[in-house]
Amino acid sequence: MISEAKLFGTNGVRGVFGRDLTIDLIIDLSRALATFYKNGPVVVGRDGRNSSQIVSQVVISSLNSAGLDVANAGLIPTPCLQFAAKRLGYKGGIMITASHNPGEFNGIKPSAADGVEISREDESTVESIYFSKQFSKLDGTGSEFHDDRIISSYLDNVIQLVDIEKIQRRRFVIAIDPGNGVQTTVAPLLAKRLGCRVVTANSTIDGTFPARGSEPLLNNLNVLSCIVKGTKADVGVAYDGDGDRSIFCDEKGIIHPGDKTAASIVGHLLRNKHLAANVVCPVNTTMAVSKVAEDAGSKVIHTKVGSVEVSREMIRTKSIIGLEENGGFMYGKLNEVRDGVMTTALVLDMMAYEDQTLATLLDSLPNVFQYKTKFRCDKSTACEVVRVCMEHGSFLKLETLDGAKIWIDSETWVMVRPSGTEPMVRMYAESTDKLLLDSKVRQYGRLIESTIKKCQP
Repeated sequence: MISEAKLFGTNGVRGVFGRDLTIDLIIDLSRALATFYKNGPVVVGRDGRNSSQIVSQVVISSLNSAGLDVANAGLIPTPCLQFAAKRLGYKGGIMITASHNPGEFNGIKPSAADGVEISREDESTVESIYFSKQFSKLDGTGSEFHDDRIISSYLDNVIQLVDIEKIQRRRFVIAIDPGNGVQTTVAPLLAKRLGCRVVTANSTIDGTFPARGSEPLLNNLNVLSCIVKGTKADVGVAYDGDGDRSIFCDEKGIIHPGDKTAASIVGHLLRNKHLAANVVCPVNTTMAVSKVAEDAGSKVIHTKVGSVEVSREMIRTKSIIGLEENGGFMYGKLNEVRDGVMTTALVLDMMAYEDQTLATLLDSLPNVFQYKTKFRCDKSTACEVVRVCMEHGSFLKLETLDGAKIWIDSETWVMVRPSGTEPMVRMYAESTDKLLLDSKVRQYGRLIESTIKKCQP
């Protein structure tokens, strides 16, 4: 639900198309963005949702009417659109997507000329323009044109950042599951250019995401797991609806959490490419990342949850390694944004460089146990859940950078925070002790459920 006082959530402006995300809102938000950008050209792309073409055309027409020239990138993964904004001479980029949300949702995700989503401060500026209706207009009408350079230029730049010869010599077999999303247009091309034999599943773009939904999760990638085992593939990868997140499956068919794979990539980069580089990640990231970074003599910088927070902190601190717990990995040598295909290239690079299987690489990580879940409730209830959890029981320490991260001991924590994209509260937990983790998950789970029940009318 889009608030009357605030448009932007964790990642752009989202809502159910035709209900929260109305045509009038799209027009006025586009005019506010035109005022923010001041002039063009701006590049606009879209994911495969049923409403994305309509939303895209409304956005482009509104920008044109404000006097801005616009490149229509069509169906394209978000990281490609952001790459174009950064490298191909645009004043900014706008992606039409609701990322991992169900098909009835859509959204508008603006990026600056540096290819990264606009900062929280710039989001506030755009909101002020939107609510005040103080829209500027250039003389004349802008034009719409197509830019055919984007995908080929993007792939050229990705490949330059990995050891293509080492990867090609391995002749990897890779199973790719775009989940009916737009990564079907790019990910297989990357794999083939790296000399891989490609097996695909759910590779038809369908805005209803009928195969497994738009979000790759540990419990909905059984088809990918079966394909990996059945074809004896070296690795499997699944993407979300707009292709900026990736979840990996090892050669044994085991699906791994996003930040576990990310911890392994971090180790590879710190050992072999970027010695002592900083790592930026949200406060809900696995302890494995901190342990890997510490072993390499690197510093971990924690942020609030959200790719914007991580990306902007990477730019502020000139860091080239960033990640989220949900499968979003950021490699600043290309762009400081989540990028499913760049991450895939890095995993293949890691496997080739280390000459090990993905399962072996992941098994070598520090041993921690994780749990993640979510509870449906409105925002005010979610905030009450956080307050109640903060006051519950005894604990070692409490962090309030984003929601509440409650440290039970030095290697066990539970975190609760209101979702920035959906009406729910999220709970994360982690420990080196599986029995303690299970106990705390049950304890806080019951507390959250009882609090939500009390808040219901």
